[in-house]
Amino acid sequence: MTLTSPIRTERHDDVLVIISNNPPVNALGAAVREGLEAAIKQGTADASITAMVIRCDGRTFFAGADITEFGKPMKGPGLGTVIDMIEASDKPVVAAIHGTALGGGCEVTLGCHYRVAVPSAKIGTPEVKLGLLPGAGGTQRIPRIAGVALALEMTAIGNPISAKRAHDAGLIDRIVGEESLEADAVAFAREVAAKRPLPRASEQTATPDPDAVTAFKAANARKFRGFDAPAANIRCIEKAADGSTFAEGIVFERDEFMKLMMGTQSAAQRYMFFAERQAAKVDDIPEGTQLRSIKSVGVVGAGTMGGGISMNFLQAGIPVTIVETAPDALDRGVATIRRNYDNSAKKGRFTADKVDQLMGLLTPTLDLDALKDCDLIIEAIYENMDVKKELFGKLDAIAKPGAILASNTSYLNVDEIAAATKRPADVIGMHFFSPANVMKLLEVVRGAKTAPDVLATVMALAKPIGKVAVVSGVCPGFIGNRMLSQRQGPANAMLMQGARPDQIDKAIVDFGMPMGPFQMSDLAGVDIGWHRDPTRIESIRDALAAKGRWGQKTGKGFYDYDEKRNPTPSPEVAEIIEEFRSKSNQAKRDFTDDDILAATLYPMVNEGAKILDEGMAQRASDIDTVWIYGYGWPVYRGGPMFWANTVGLDKVVAGLEANGVEVAPLLRRKAEAGERF
Repeated sequence: MTLTSPIRTERHDDVLVIISNNPPVNALGAAVREGLEAAIKQGTADASITAMVIRCDGRTFFAGADITEFGKPMKGPGLGTVIDMIEASDKPVVAAIHGTALGGGCEVTLGCHYRVAVPSAKIGTPEVKLGLLPGAGGTQRIPRIAGVALALEMTAIGNPISAKRAHDAGLIDRIVGEESLEADAVAFAREVAAKRPLPRASEQTATPDPDAVTAFKAANARKFRGFDAPAANIRCIEKAADGSTFAEGIVFERDEFMKLMMGTQSAAQRYMFFAERQAAKVDDIPEGTQLRSIKSVGVVGAGTMGGGISMNFLQAGIPVTIVETAPDALDRGVATIRRNYDNSAKKGRFTADKVDQLMGLLTPTLDLDALKDCDLIIEAIYENMDVKKELFGKLDAIAKPGAILASNTSYLNVDEIAAATKRPADVIGMHFFSPANVMKLLEVVRGAKTAPDVLATVMALAKPIGKVAVVSGVCPGFIGNRMLSQRQGPANAMLMQGARPDQIDKAIVDFGMPMGPFQMSDLAGVDIGWHRDPTRIESIRDALAAKGRWGQKTGKGFYDYDEKRNPTPSPEVAEIIEEFRSKSNQAKRDFTDDDILAATLYPMVNEGAKILDEGMAQRASDIDTVWIYGYGWPVYRGGPMFWANTVGLDKVVAGLEANGVEVAPLLRRKAEAGERF
């Protein structure tokens, strides 16, 4: 090997240890593949070597392919070629696994004749999460070693499995010492050095299991809806077990892989992989900015949001003081947190002791002064500017110097809230999404006077509490809700032209969203923001609210609901809509799904362009990250701005103009220049 190669070899008498050192995750880039090829050739050619071990320096085994190579001309040997060479060796090759062996890394282990792992190791093939499949023989080797059922789970769902589970399934031959991996692997290699024939996965047979395939498809139908990659993975696993030769299976796998690789869905999912990581980078925070220490958190409000927010910090091991104004509200909030944790314990996610430990970090109180020593205080009360400003004035007097004061507002002006304090530099927006203990998005709203170290601290805090943070400037609704607000108007307008609520919602759901605008209205409450005067009926919503059709909570809204909250179209609502439509003298027209998508989604893209132009978002990919993690936009479409690129910005502009929407200048400029977001 050359001095610059990430691969080196060390002799342990008759065992050659092949070591990768390619930080941070030993990605299987061209130089690594070249080094592995050369090392295997070295071990094979040396008559004094009886066996080989492949291991990695650093924190993990090979954790996957080098994603930056995707879509570019292949340099050096392909991963499949290297794996085939490992498997074809006439001397046993042992994979010594620590950390994670993921994707191509897992496939390397499958090409080895034997696998040993430390107890904490995990292996898996998560390519499906990038819209792909294991393309170096993984779909053909896993079912041959471990059976169809586990192969389906590992490839089509893509979550890694523990070393113990892998051992039980035959994917790992021996669990070895956590601190003695290399020595144990070398000893194991000597044990098997003379054993023949060598166990090669490609020479084994996978047993068909049609019942497992049927059950797997049924169990995951909802999760897989709209995605191409899970079905391709399933087809490959079935191919491995249908009596085809390994070579035939590899040709099939390669064909399916290339279809996915060249498709829009994988491009979107790979784009989002990078977009999520890019969102954490704030361009204008000075390098070397010192973060503030967050060792304790205060939360004002023990309702749904306050309780959910608190849980994030408790699970990160950060003590929380939660404040309410009334004893019953406080008790109710704490009981809800406890119930959520108890339910998790019943599902095996926590032990009972862990629940007690988490609850032990929570201090409930009715005394706002109890927050005086907190490093971060988050306000999670209802959306009323006057009430929030009054609270922040009180917090300003109570909080210690240097404490960060955050508002969970989803819409209100953070600068106006900050102006109620004498420390606007310490004030920031932290918009959690409901349920706050589940949803991954955190919109971090940077005020005009928010200090760089405050912004940097909150962005860094997102990861330990399990959130994906995106920075927004101060504007009504920030990024997500500002764009969402552009969808409802066109949806209502289509009702007046003859479209039905269920027709509009179905087009949006078929596109991949979790629900349409009228389903969302029923879930949130048709009466939210209603003026409460049943005699003042100026809109369809007013008419519904006046009749008590407030949504799911009253069993009827835009839809009628049964006792399980299953919706059906409502004849009463159809009559109300027709009455309004006939009074408006608007002609009825037919709407296709494409018409509905253009009317409702193009205005959101248009608003996204305005957000970018105003500097309210740093980059288009940040907007897409907000929509993927906060609103359920289908990841296989890459977020609204990426999706607009795939549609064609000129087509979006034409659609907006056809619907009478004023086109954002940035969108028009990009469309005319043939550019993309």
